[in-house]
Amino acid sequence: MHDSAPTASTEAIRPPYGPVGDGFPPDARRHWDVLLICGASGTGKTRVSYPLARLHGVPIVEVDDLVEALLAMTTPEQQPLLHHWRTHPEDGRLPADDIADLQVAIAEALVPAVEAVVANHLETGTPVVVEGDYLLPGLAVQESFAGIPADGRVAAVVLHEPDEAQIAANYLSREPGHGDQRARARASARYGARLAALAAEAGVPVVPARPWPDVLPRVIAAVERSSRANAV
Repeated sequence: MHDSAPTASTEAIRPPYGPVGDGFPPDARRHWDVLLICGASGTGKTRVSYPLARLHGVPIVEVDDLVEALLAMTTPEQQPLLHHWRTHPEDGRLPADDIADLQVAIAEALVPAVEAVVANHLETGTPVVVEGDYLLPGLAVQESFAGIPADGRVAAVVLHEPDEAQIAANYLSREPGHGDQRARARASARYGARLAALAAEAGVPVVPARPWPDVLPRVIAAVERSSRANAV
């Protein structure tokens, strides 16, 4: 179970955007209202997104929670892609590239729900970190969300781990006793490669998940550079 996310402070939601926090350069600022932490399963998004949200004093939204809500409110006939893994569990044995294709398709089906969350935070001016497997990095370059102008307030980063063996080890670390994770890790690595390619097309930074000790400052620096470049 994850730690409870903090509530955004009044200072954090009021321009000029807030500082990063102790231990980081004093001129490092938060230039976003919505930060999307993208990446395939098992790459370490949680170990980045929760500390990052605490650092900025902002709440966090997990896309997994959106998926669970939508599954409870829809039928397989209404949203076949969202229900795919429940209605076709046998597809977990498909070739890794086919599973990666399915993951991209599911992420595309979830775009309207993610857009609604982003639009809400843009409209209210309340900053948030959004993290999940089904986040497409191209969302960060949309001009508007549900009619609300982005105005450069949406940023994204893809956390990338290309090593299948490391992803398998990550799975076993958080889910001990679940047996051989190599096939699952292979599919995750292929999906992660797709996300990294989509990020490159959109101009969204891709940050290697390792080395772990400095992944948080590397993510912050990558988002900062990207935000500055887009502001020019």
